[in-house]
Amino acid sequence: MRKFLLRRILLLIPVLWGVTTLVFIVTQVLPGDPVDLMLGETARPAQREQLRKTLGLDRPLGVQYADYMGGLLRGDLGNSLHQKRAVSAIIFERTYASAELTLASMAVALLISLPLGITAARRQGTALDLGAGFLAVAGASMPVFWLGPLLIIVFSIGLGWLPVSGREGSLSLILPAVTLGAALSPILMRMARSSLLEVLPQDYISAARAKGISEKRVLWLHALKNACLPLITILSLQLGALLSGAIITETVFAWPGVGRLVIQAIASRDYPLVQGCVLFIAAVYVSANFLADIAYAWLDPRVRLT
Repeated sequence: MRKFLLRRILLLIPVLWGVTTLVFIVTQVLPGDPVDLMLGETARPAQREQLRKTLGLDRPLGVQYADYMGGLLRGDLGNSLHQKRAVSAIIFERTYASAELTLASMAVALLISLPLGITAARRQGTALDLGAGFLAVAGASMPVFWLGPLLIIVFSIGLGWLPVSGREGSLSLILPAVTLGAALSPILMRMARSSLLEVLPQDYISAARAKGISEKRVLWLHALKNACLPLITILSLQLGALLSGAIITETVFAWPGVGRLVIQAIASRDYPLVQGCVLFIAAVYVSANFLADIAYAWLDPRVRLT
């Protein structure tokens, strides 16, 4: 177990290094100049050169890259070009809002997908199964940039039940969480259905029923526990899609999370902030996959981590 954990942690290092290097290169080739955005078109050439020197943008790219990677090794993500503050502090301020939205979205997705997946598996071939499949296809066909404004039009502007945007109380969390959760639930529902269809005919399920155990207990304690293994894989893989979808959703709903911060940083050509945000998202993604491997061993004793 210890060797496995050490090996997995060591494998995270080249992944994060590759992501950081790629983002550094991409941000440098993006059109636009942060100096022009900060000073405006009417600035004098001398002012531009002075600001460029102050920000360190006049140095060769190799030197900038070496300084940035050296700062990462010291735990320093650099300073924002526009806010003149540490990137790590800016990201930390937005982390709680993003975590709140992510957890709420996953809760919504599970509340939608698990009941539908279980019902579809137990009623295979019936109208309920077909209806659940139709809902899954319909949900997968609705992108978040379309579903989000639609929910705003119906529940905020039309009915006036929920806030349009912002993060003011628990009610403002409902629409963005439903938008992201609805996008994640179709694949979870289909995976839950297919996993249960493989588990329910197994001998240990028949043995549990023969012992007189109630159907509900057989389903939740025996079948669903083993059917959860593929769901854990999907959840860990879909976390990256959830974070990328959060970029659009947070922008639509003006949610003050890391996703919206990425858009703002790209628009202002704030290179250190863009790199820090992408590195943060990549770290969360690879950590979720690492935790999924650990969860496999906890749920299935046959899995041995060596």
